[in-house]
Amino acid sequence: MARSPFTLAASVTSALPQAGVVAVGALTEGTAGRYDSALVDLSDGRRVVARVPANADAASEILAETRALRALTAGVRALLPFRPPTLLGEMRLEGATGIVVEFLPGYRVDAVHLPPGRGAATSLGAALAAVHALPTSIVRSEGLPSRAPEQVRADVATLVDRAEASDRVPFPLLRRWRRAIAAEQLWGFEPRVMLGGVNPASFVFDDVADVPRVTGLLEWHGLQVGDPALDLHWLAGAPVAADDVFGSYLAHSDRAPDPHMRDRSRFYAELEFAKWLLHGLALGRPDVVDDAAELLASLSTGVADDDVLGHGGPDVDDALTFIDRMPEGAASGIDTSMQTDAYDPAELSFWTEDTDTGTLGNSTEEHAASDAETGVVDETPAHADSGPLAPWPGAPADSADTDEETDLASREALRRWRAR
Repeated sequence: MARSPFTLAASVTSALPQAGVVAVGALTEGTAGRYDSALVDLSDGRRVVARVPANADAASEILAETRALRALTAGVRALLPFRPPTLLGEMRLEGATGIVVEFLPGYRVDAVHLPPGRGAATSLGAALAAVHALPTSIVRSEGLPSRAPEQVRADVATLVDRAEASDRVPFPLLRRWRRAIAAEQLWGFEPRVMLGGVNPASFVFDDVADVPRVTGLLEWHGLQVGDPALDLHWLAGAPVAADDVFGSYLAHSDRAPDPHMRDRSRFYAELEFAKWLLHGLALGRPDVVDDAAELLASLSTGVADDDVLGHGGPDVDDALTFIDRMPEGAASGIDTSMQTDAYDPAELSFWTEDTDTGTLGNSTEEHAASDAETGVVDETPAHADSGPLAPWPGAPADSADTDEETDLASREALRRWRAR
């Protein structure tokens, strides 16, 4: 059973003994039920977020988040053009370890709604470049994961081996992937500090002189040294803004550009289908496995005999436009290797039917084209609370994150893509 916001607020005082709670509200963060969270106002004027894991995977994320935030010293934070949340304390609740972090105000923009041009797209590119420019010693000194190119390559090979063993991946696609793994030039990257596969919805935006700017980053549990291209895999789901994001990333990078970074990011996007397949197999869900196999077959048709190197062609772009809506590589979309079959159900929400109209939402291209024409950024609050905070104490309220897993949404995505 989900913990109420008032239960979470009461635990805040164990993490912050000198603080008094004056108001509390329910909080949903699009985490698909992995956390119980509450928004809490303190007597000293601070607004904080209390977060407790709801399952074992989320507990691992909390532990990694705690280690990562502790690695972000004042000196490290000074190197970033945005604010990471500050870890204020830890608490124990019903056998689980939770955290209290500062609240970062602002709004979020999903990849599908990211418009091109100056603003959100260019700010995202600059923000990612700043993270990737951090000294690797920050990660290594804290004992956080670190992977050399050969380890990353081996992880990808293992993932493809597991997918091939299912006998559900078309041979042309396997051949394409095997050629990419064998291409020495593809894996000659310099390991950098990276976020383990972050996506735009993890960033907080605010308008500065009426222009969207990244002002914060909410998720840090994937902090590691590895392939920075993984943090750009979501570009496949932002077709009209991808070039501006990547151009800004290169302009703000502190070292010579990696000539195959974009190729690897697209490769990682394709591998999201393999992870979806493995997820279905791990759960013993034939329907999910069939969905994944159908999507893999269509992806295989789209990429034809193109190689991963060189970006493929227009057909590859079309095939990848909705891969960003596929399950991410690990809980909350972040993992320290490519061998996981876990995923974030919230990634599928873009393809669910509208509960009011019974119709599917607009496609990636339709959303992006509309945003590009109007210059409007589709904003989602960084933290969606249930309304005004209730005075403390007060009646308990249900803080359950009601995001539901929609396993069959990928079938709808495929149907829409084929109908284009």
